Formats: sequence, C-alpha cells, structure tokens
Amino acid sequence: MTNFDNDADLFKTLKNDLFTAVIGDVLDQMGLTRQFLPAEIAPLQPGTKIAGRAMPVLEADIFDLGHPASNGPLANKPFGLMLEALDDLRENEIYIATGASLRYALWGELMSTRALHLKAAGAILDGYVRDAAGIRGLGFPAFCRGIYAQDQGPRGKVIDYRCTIEIGGVKIAPGTLLFGDEEGVLAIPAEAEHEAIARALEKVKSENVVADAIKGGMSATEAFATYGVM
Repeated sequence: MTNFDNDADLFKTLKNDLFTAVIGDVLDQMGLTRQFLPAEIAPLQPGTKIAGRAMPVLEADIFDLGHPASNGPLANKPFGLMLEALDDLRENEIYIATGASLRYALWGELMSTRALHLKAAGAILDGYVRDAAGIRGLGFPAFCRGIYAQDQGPRGKVIDYRCTIEIGGVKIAPGTLLFGDEEGVLAIPAEAEHEAIARALEKVKSENVVADAIKGGMSATEAFATYGVM
C-alpha cells in the first residue's frame, strides 16, 4: 500500500499523477459509491485541480441585519462567524461551505487574498462566488456552482465551522481529504484514502497499458477480457 511521508507529498501526487475519474472508479470498487459532490460544483478556472484537507463551514440564510427581539447569539453579528472561520484556515486546508440558499455569493476576492496568505489549498463552495476576475487573477483554486455578484452581508451568515457538513449526500468531516478537477470533486474517507490512492495509481498504470494495446489494434472486448480495465 502506498504511504506518504506527509500531506504535501500526498497532495502533489494527487495533482500530478491522478484525476478524479480514476479515484472515483476505485472508490466504487471499494463499495464507496457516493463520494462525488454534485456535478454543478466545478472549477472557476477551467483546468484547475484542488487537493487538501477539509475545513468545513456551515452557512445559514438570514432575512434582516438583526432585530431587537432576536435571541440568537449571532443575531447582530455581521457575517456571523465567517471572518473567524476564514482566519482559522491552516496550510493545505480547503474552506468548504454549504447550508446557504442560492441567493448570494459565499466567497470573493478579499477572502481569496486572505486564504492565500494563510497558505490554504483553495475553496469549495456549495454556492456562488463573486469577484471572479480577481480570484482568477490571484490564481486561487476555487470550485463553485457559478458566479453571482449579490453579497451575503444582509442575506447569510456562517453559524459554525470545523463541524461535519453534508453536500449532496456526501458527509465531510474536518480533515477529510478533498480532491477535485474539472470532472468533479471527491471527498475521500479517512479510512479509505491510502488504499484508494494506491489502487488508483496502479489503475493508471494499467490504463496506460490498455491504451497502448488499443492503439495497436486490440479490440475493446479483448482489452477488457485481458486487462479487466476499460
């Protein structure tokens, strides 16, 4: 089984040698058949890859900027815990947020600038981003459902972070390994990550052999019968 000395080596291998399709296939074979986030969550910049540990963030909609009768501890706190969550990002972590409606953006250029300073690996939003040109200019890896300029200020707040969240039926705990490219985003369970990556690396080697065989004239039927890969 493949072991890595540190996460930096693991993330480098993911981005340089693997892609989500092959890891997704391996996870299917391992019985982990619901690890892809919804297909609508895609890179802001085509061709971007992202790999890191999850720093989950839970959002909620609001409908005014605070009311004297409100009893919630965040009722009169702008953005809720968003700034604290952002400042708590650590090296190689991914800010991954869900819980909001699609009424406003969850991420922008200034947040990207702060995340880059903290050496975060990127952001994955179950919603929109704004300041798209600025984020692209920074080269910051952001995955989202699209672009929408409407601000979350009077519309949403972060109510918790470093908590377990769920996106499209996929559970994401703090520290979950996340890997994404332009074909999707995977959440790889901790108990499966080493085996899944080792098997994916072997599968890539096998697929390269099959590709050479098919280029040489072997039929798809014969290739699958011979190598068990297609």
